[in-house]
Amino acid sequence: MSAVLRKPKTFKLRSLHSEKKFGVAGRSCEEVLRKGCQHLQLPISGSRLCLYEDGTELTGDYFRSAPDNSELVLLTADQTWQGFVSDISRFLSVFQEPHAGVIQAARQLLSDEKAPLRQKLLADLLGTVSENITAETRAEDPPWFEGLESRFRSKSGYLRYSCESRIRSYLREVTSGASLVGAEAREEYLRLVGSMQQKLQAAQYNSSYFDRGAKASRRLCTPEGWFSCQGPFDVDDCTSRHSINPYSNRESRVLFSTWNLDHVIEKKRAVVPALAAAVHDAEGREVDWEYFYRLLFTLENLKLVHIACHKKTTHKLHCDPSRVYCAPVAPRRKRPARQRP
Repeated sequence: MSAVLRKPKTFKLRSLHSEKKFGVAGRSCEEVLRKGCQHLQLPISGSRLCLYEDGTELTGDYFRSAPDNSELVLLTADQTWQGFVSDISRFLSVFQEPHAGVIQAARQLLSDEKAPLRQKLLADLLGTVSENITAETRAEDPPWFEGLESRFRSKSGYLRYSCESRIRSYLREVTSGASLVGAEAREEYLRLVGSMQQKLQAAQYNSSYFDRGAKASRRLCTPEGWFSCQGPFDVDDCTSRHSINPYSNRESRVLFSTWNLDHVIEKKRAVVPALAAAVHDAEGREVDWEYFYRLLFTLENLKLVHIACHKKTTHKLHCDPSRVYCAPVAPRRKRPARQRP
């Protein structure tokens, strides 16, 4: 049994599943536990007290040093508490599958709130719980399509178009690179670009990258439509853990347009000039246009990045000189003729 203090210590006590707290005082851990169980009508057997902050169990040894007015959680035998993280987990579970009451309560709080920071937090939460992620068609989620042409009938269809538009813009930039070569090599340059265009057409301009309904190997998002930032060109991951779901609501759809498909080896500074130089210096060698195709239009050299992770500085990366030209095909050796006996 723990030592009994002369002067009682005061605590704020609550049960696991209640936000309501009440004051309790006692000269020992056992006295506080007994009073708490009596107030909450819980069995004393197996019950215990934990600090709300970090889940530390309040024992006789710790009772003496515990600060006055510490917040405690009273747990029964089958309950656990890990501190703040437990409350955060419960909070997130409520907003993962919110019901109408949660949304209505959030809207009421927002209408009465005056502090700018709390307004922002509530507005962000309300935006999140009001999302209609599973909806796919214009009929299922009309607000998502506001401002878009009537020809777009599904979210996936629009996002495929969005991705295709980006890839087409890259192709236009590559085509304009013909000005970097002389007139005698320009025809060959445009022939190679034409081959790339045919491959893109066959792949539907890699529009599946933004389509949540595409095969896993052909998309950049989860089946629900969540995209994660892949970090700046010079790191392996996004330390800020940026993520977005443009399928969720109109605002997220608009914000997603600010995310970039960034070329690790830069398109304008490195890839297009290298392609032009390869055509100019070919001297009978065959340019490996598929190598340049992968650098320009595929995830081999593209990273999806949040605008804050899109570094505008020079990447100082270059194409691999050993891959610019196709390997020469060795001539087939003729088999010696068989001599007749």
